[in-house]
Amino acid sequence: MARLRIGSRGSQLAFWQANHVATELRSRGHEVEILVIKTTGDRITDVALSQVGTKGMFTKEIEEALAAGDVDLAVHSLKDLPTDLPPGFEIAAITKREDPRDAFLSAKYGSLIELPPAARVGTSSLRRQAQLRQLRADLDVQPLRGNVDTRLRKLQAGEYDAIILAAAGLNRLGLTTHVCSYFDTREMCPAVGQGALALEIRAGDAHMREALAVFDSLSDRASTDCERAVLRSLGGGCQVPIGAYAHVADGEVSVVAVVADPTGTAVLREGGTGADAEKLGRSVGETLLKRGAAKILEQVYGKMAAAPEQP
Repeated sequence: MARLRIGSRGSQLAFWQANHVATELRSRGHEVEILVIKTTGDRITDVALSQVGTKGMFTKEIEEALAAGDVDLAVHSLKDLPTDLPPGFEIAAITKREDPRDAFLSAKYGSLIELPPAARVGTSSLRRQAQLRQLRADLDVQPLRGNVDTRLRKLQAGEYDAIILAAAGLNRLGLTTHVCSYFDTREMCPAVGQGALALEIRAGDAHMREALAVFDSLSDRASTDCERAVLRSLGGGCQVPIGAYAHVADGEVSVVAVVADPTGTAVLREGGTGADAEKLGRSVGETLLKRGAAKILEQVYGKMAAAPEQP
């Protein structure tokens, strides 16, 4: 059996994710090697992600290695993967989703409501910034970059009163003891695809598609397809203030989506339920556009150093 080569970013979390896939493949008799590939997003650490404006900033170099035949599959956090893949690639599997919620971490306070006025909260996500400011307009929301360990060190050093991180990453790294509380998805709508992993291969690679079929969660593929259809219809990338969360119950998909001004002064929410995941996502996105999302996103793009391309 040929050795399978996995392309992955080099962060602690990305390496955990690649190892998770590798362990399962090895248990099924495959020889597996992990190749670490540095992406544009990894190299740019001193600029807020929303200011970079680079299409596929965490995936492009890995896809180049995949196209060149240097790796056989790529393991991505789905929320980093553009909604429209470049020609020549396909998603072979969407893994069973981890907790999609955002987590509140603080050395002194148990939840957002306990923070004093003007408390310093760290996050570089425009989506989180906007919803935080809607919930607590008095907070001092500041950028926060770096891997999970770096962010935790900054919190513990007293640079922030609290920080917001994805629950999924903390769960995977065994760092849930740092979590004080979790945001309900109705008050802090997650990023599109948050908590799910995407296994990307070269289009038409039947051997890899068959090898990875065991990872594919049909319900999580349906829910994330719906979320990604919302994002696609809004013309947004992964660094703009858009959130969407869908789940499957009794054969139907339910979704709630958010488009927000980063100041938190305008936050549009829309939801729906339907049997066709992508059709539902498109419909919710189009409704948001009609309600004023286009104007909000226009203003956001205008403030960025470079307007994000349609992913």
